[in-house]
Amino acid sequence: MKLTELKGISEKREKDLNKLNIYTAEDLVRYFPRDYLDLTRTVKISECYHNDVVLLACRVSSPPQTVFGRRSYVRVWCEQEGERFSAIWFNAPYVKNNLKAGEEYLFYGRVQNRYGMGSPTMINPSFELREKNYRLKGIVPVYGLRGALTQRAVRDAVQNALRAVPVRTAIPAERAAKYGLSSLAAAYRNVHAPETAEARDEAARRIALEEYFILISAFRFIKGGKEDARVFSYSCSAREVAQFAARFPFAFTQGQKHAVDDIYENLKSPLRMNRLLQGDVGSGKTAVALCGIFMAVKSGYQAAFLAPTEVLAAQNFALVQKYLPEYRAVFLAGSTPAKEKREIKKALKEGRADIVCGTHAVLQEDVEPKNLAFCVCDEQHRFGVAQRSALGEKSAGADMLVMSATPIPRTLSLIFYGDLDISEIKDKPKARAEVVTGIVPPRKYEDMLEYIGGEAEKGNQSYFVCPKIEGDEEDSLMSVTELFDELKNRLPRVRFALLHGKMKDKEKAEIMQAFKEKKYDCLVSTTVIEVGIDVPDATIMVIYNAERFGLSQLHQLRGRVGRGEKKSFCFLLLGSDSPEARERLSVIKNNSDGFRIAEYDLKMRGGGDFMGTRQSGRMLADVRNLRYPPEVIFEAKKLADEALTCADVSLLRALALKKYESLQDVVLN
Repeated sequence: MKLTELKGISEKREKDLNKLNIYTAEDLVRYFPRDYLDLTRTVKISECYHNDVVLLACRVSSPPQTVFGRRSYVRVWCEQEGERFSAIWFNAPYVKNNLKAGEEYLFYGRVQNRYGMGSPTMINPSFELREKNYRLKGIVPVYGLRGALTQRAVRDAVQNALRAVPVRTAIPAERAAKYGLSSLAAAYRNVHAPETAEARDEAARRIALEEYFILISAFRFIKGGKEDARVFSYSCSAREVAQFAARFPFAFTQGQKHAVDDIYENLKSPLRMNRLLQGDVGSGKTAVALCGIFMAVKSGYQAAFLAPTEVLAAQNFALVQKYLPEYRAVFLAGSTPAKEKREIKKALKEGRADIVCGTHAVLQEDVEPKNLAFCVCDEQHRFGVAQRSALGEKSAGADMLVMSATPIPRTLSLIFYGDLDISEIKDKPKARAEVVTGIVPPRKYEDMLEYIGGEAEKGNQSYFVCPKIEGDEEDSLMSVTELFDELKNRLPRVRFALLHGKMKDKEKAEIMQAFKEKKYDCLVSTTVIEVGIDVPDATIMVIYNAERFGLSQLHQLRGRVGRGEKKSFCFLLLGSDSPEARERLSVIKNNSDGFRIAEYDLKMRGGGDFMGTRQSGRMLADVRNLRYPPEVIFEAKKLADEALTCADVSLLRALALKKYESLQDVVLN
């Protein structure tokens, strides 16, 4: 059903919705809230931390005033149980006439309460008289926005779509009855407009069950019992692989040796390799991948090494040149000059280049290697499954190795990578320094900055990381740029660089290279440094509002330091002092095993937040905002096992293959 067939959606609004990848009424129904406003309770300003979004009951203690300057704004002072705070509004002069001193109000908005920056402030809060309270109540969905869209516009559009679109379940009726499954249509209504938190959570669980059921069923229908016969015959011997491994300045761990053996046996078997290599931060996955690349080029074939960022791709290219100097390696990325791109593509097509390292640029249609036999996809969670498939399509029958430094529990690996063999590296090279992790309370913030300033004078470098607030209606860069300016003022003798995701790849690569060359002491960044950064002199990681990150992501960020022999530190700054936040961060503080942390993360955050699109590509993009327990995934697997034995699975087959039609390329290639 077209969007313009729904009430209230003009062609202009349709274009704004298209920017959110919403093209039909069905897409609208499946555009789940990224968050909810819980307006069923108020909080105390004294309990709020920086960037908390809260509902406050307070008294306006002074008349509104217009403050003139570079950016003029309206400000009022408020009081709540003896605590004083301010509220300011930019570009909203009408506020001055709508607030009266002495009246009780409800304010809803974001609190700015930075470390060491005085009394808290609310920025552009919504408000109404406390005695009326007809808007700021209940549980209200919050959607990601683009263009001129507003929350109200998206909420209205979703509700109209819910009334117009029929919702069908793919689960056979007898299975649904056996397990007492609730209505899928009711679940969609409740996830978009819940009356209670319990109704919202149950709706999310039911929808997630449906999605995983269809996904697992689709894999079964498409893959079946098919196994791909080997196309390329490798002549490289085990002795030659061992001699190549001896080129590295460290002895391989048992985990690395087992992984190399797995790859070697795969390449000598009659079946094409399709393997996932999981390893913790710093476990030496790249060295294992280079062994696989050596097996291919030594056998006379070409190899590809794909990475999600130019920084990581460039690091991989440097390693290939260092350890495989007898072979010609080329680098292909978005920033590669056009003339050089043409020469590289020609060399690959004519077989004059043995190894190509690069980013998504390698996936372009006109990149046609002559004899590509071995493909490595680094940091696989940053790629969609279709992109990984496109790499394999560069050559019929190419062997594939995908690597992940974000361990996921093995039980989930078996479900989501059921068509892959799995190798795990659980030990680390002995030369790696242990990272000391600490939770820094606000009273110790100044001491921490003073310590970092001293370390900079000694030549040790630091990272400062801010969370990126996805879909925020305010400028999502404000927090990182504000922190950058604040730190420069507080530590004037320290050289700071700024890095964030809205910069161009070339600019990001230049900044990272300058940081690696010690032209900067500290890097202030969003989570774009989560993967692919290797700076041995970086010994300190500072993470603001650490409770906003998943445990596995915190572990990834922590892995950016301790990459040399120097003692390193990870400082976690709390933005919320809730018992839940303390419990979660204590897991990071007391654990260095990424696999164990992944188990905790799954248990604490639930399947929706843990898996998301990072682990499963675009296939589960619809449920990325839902929160549900991981048990749902296993319930779906059990349901799929039973459903496929039912007499009539034609509807399930049709829905599964339609929804995940791109899977056919992924699992058959």
